Amino acid sequence: MLRDACGVIGISLRDPSSSVAKSIYYALHSLQHRGQEAAGISVHDGKAMRTHRGMGLVSEVFDDAQIALLRGSVGIGHVRYPTTGESCIENAQPLLVKYRDGGIAVAHNGNLVNTRALREQLEAAGDIFHSTSDTEVVAHLFVRELQRHDLVDAVRALTRKLVGSYSMVFLYGNTVLAVRDPLGIKPLCIGKLENGFMVASESVAVDTLTGKLVRDVKPGELVVIREGEIECHVLSHNTPAHCIFEYIYFARPDSIMDGRLVYDVRVNIGGVLAEEHPADADTVAPIPDSGITLAVGYHQRSGIRYRECLMKNRYVGRTFIMPDQSMRETAVRLKLNTIRPNIDGHKLVLVDDSIVRGTTSVRIVKMVRDAGAKSVHIRIGSPPIVAPCYLGIDMASRDELIAAHKTIAGVEAVLDADSLGYVSLDGLIRAIGIPKEHLCTGCLTGYYPVEIPGENCNVSQTKITEYLNDTS
Repeated sequence: MLRDACGVIGISLRDPSSSVAKSIYYALHSLQHRGQEAAGISVHDGKAMRTHRGMGLVSEVFDDAQIALLRGSVGIGHVRYPTTGESCIENAQPLLVKYRDGGIAVAHNGNLVNTRALREQLEAAGDIFHSTSDTEVVAHLFVRELQRHDLVDAVRALTRKLVGSYSMVFLYGNTVLAVRDPLGIKPLCIGKLENGFMVASESVAVDTLTGKLVRDVKPGELVVIREGEIECHVLSHNTPAHCIFEYIYFARPDSIMDGRLVYDVRVNIGGVLAEEHPADADTVAPIPDSGITLAVGYHQRSGIRYRECLMKNRYVGRTFIMPDQSMRETAVRLKLNTIRPNIDGHKLVLVDDSIVRGTTSVRIVKMVRDAGAKSVHIRIGSPPIVAPCYLGIDMASRDELIAAHKTIAGVEAVLDADSLGYVSLDGLIRAIGIPKEHLCTGCLTGYYPVEIPGENCNVSQTKITEYLNDTS
């Protein structure tokens, strides 16, 4: 299973006496699945910016007293899972940068490919950094552009320097700015509230605030929300390359992306998986939580009964690295426990979203065999992951990816499964309903939508070398 991406929120309310912090707090709760390491909120009260951020879940970082201190009708929020930078408070977001005309706050979901080159040039020009995050590089670049351009042109100039994935929100005085990268790799949507507008990584945040989903932010589009009113500017035109794993795993099933309910997409994927890889089994069971909707689709298409055979303990956080094998097995059982009567004597199809290193899958297969399963067939709702992600997924290196150096039969043997079936790339794309050329499939194919040193690029839309000398 893969790790989550970050989540961003931006809200501007029409009434300047309104308090936006509580709304951001609730919206961040709905995006908690996208990042559990840190959370933060920045607001502006018309005179000054206030920020609170900390390590941990949203509920651990904020209490009523802290929310009450965040006065203002406009603000942004962030939940973080680290893709770049160390796990420390300095890298929690929103990140703040002050300059002679004021200050900005920025929150970012994604990952820049050319961070090192940009940072080195900024440091050579005298900029000082306080974090190891690529988001601070963005903030410094934006400050420079604000000193040379008006607001819209400053964002346009900024995006011309960035290579990679980003859905970002800025707080600039009483204005929320939101921008999506030219390929639309990371999701971002617009919602209408009773007394203003918002932007969010997923539509579930809009639902939480009883708002109405307006639409997705277009690739290469800037959204400006000021005093509860909205205006949009298209900064660039490109063929999109949406992250395919948003549909497989990252997004909540009740989110709508590109007009598609993610739940329905995953049911479709499970159905295709059943068509491509039928199994001699009497029970379909998900590996929770990410395999649940996929397993529903497999069950519906195959006609094999659906039963939960593994129960997840949702109150267990990260487990420490255990040097002893028996303790490692205990750590897995802390998070997942078998429902023995549903397993003993049955032939199982276990459905999951992905296999990365394979270590967790090995332990799960052993658990269900120990619980009496007659046979164990593994079905995976993504093709084999054969290459790293450079665009915002905290994924293993190529050496650690089990499918990068083993055949499917080889992975099957490592897992000790009776059979192993991955959905095909063509079947996955058919289930999603978006053309292949509009999706980023780099981790599945080794071909990326942006130029990455040492890797293959399937298009020449965005090249790092075009921007390295354009940061003065």
